[in-house]
Amino acid sequence: MEKTAKKRRGPKIALIVLAVLLALIVGALAFAGNYLFHFALDPEFGGMISKETEWDLEGDSAWLDENSEDRWLTSHDGLKLHGLYLAQPQASHRYAVCCHGYGSIPQYMGRSAAHFYELGFNILAPAARAHELSEGRYASMGWLERRDIVAWVDSIVEQDPDAEIVLYGISMGGATVMMTAGEAGLPPNVKCVVEDCGYSSVWDEFAGQLDELFHLPTFPVLDAASLVTQVRAGFGFKEASAVEQLKKTSLPVLFIHGEDDTFVPYSMLDVVYHACASPDKEKLSIPGAAHGEASSKDPELYWSTVEAFLNKHIGKKPLDSHAAS
Repeated sequence: MEKTAKKRRGPKIALIVLAVLLALIVGALAFAGNYLFHFALDPEFGGMISKETEWDLEGDSAWLDENSEDRWLTSHDGLKLHGLYLAQPQASHRYAVCCHGYGSIPQYMGRSAAHFYELGFNILAPAARAHELSEGRYASMGWLERRDIVAWVDSIVEQDPDAEIVLYGISMGGATVMMTAGEAGLPPNVKCVVEDCGYSSVWDEFAGQLDELFHLPTFPVLDAASLVTQVRAGFGFKEASAVEQLKKTSLPVLFIHGEDDTFVPYSMLDVVYHACASPDKEKLSIPGAAHGEASSKDPELYWSTVEAFLNKHIGKKPLDSHAAS
């Protein structure tokens, strides 16, 4: 009898131990996923992005801040979004929507905005949700922001039905404009897209950063973080894909990337370029440029290429447009 009872208890104990181990594993994954979600996307957490950052505005950043006016927009999900708007001194139907990078602010698009302004473009520099003055509990790495950009474009077209618009973005802004390019509701006033060092998908970018910062495997840690993000923010990392959006666009796209970029790996340039369904696409590689440095590493090549691309797809600039000072 005693031996029989021991035999019966054995499997029960094993099942209990297994259940405890599974509970510990699930708990650890939930903790890791929740931590990574807040670390990457929650400004109040103070991880990789924070609204508490103090920004020094000087040079072109100060120029854009001082000469622009505030614009406001209500997003599809009820967020109050902020942007900076700078009009040409003479009426122009050229518009550049300049999208900043992760953890940045619209004023930091001042250097790029100054070049577009010199080319006769009115400037709209939106603050991404959960950045600067824009509302939003969480950032979404360009995915939900793509619909915000469509709304900003709608606001331009409502103001000027003859508007000809270029979407321009750097890093997260680059991913944002690529994701926007594939939106079915994007007005035909958008004539082309220029993206600089954007990533192929949020999953791919976070997979690289997970290894770089934490030396952790993609499975199951990133899967857990993506699940938490789906519950908390309404999207998953694999869903947020520039590659899939580019498969649906016919817009001309200029892809730019620095060859020494390791934060958003240079290899992603070919990934997004080849994914793009547009028959009119170009790419520019800048030797020696790290992440976000392409325009400063070789400004002459960078802006001459951008200007030539714009002149192919957008009407002429006003005769008396002049450079920022």
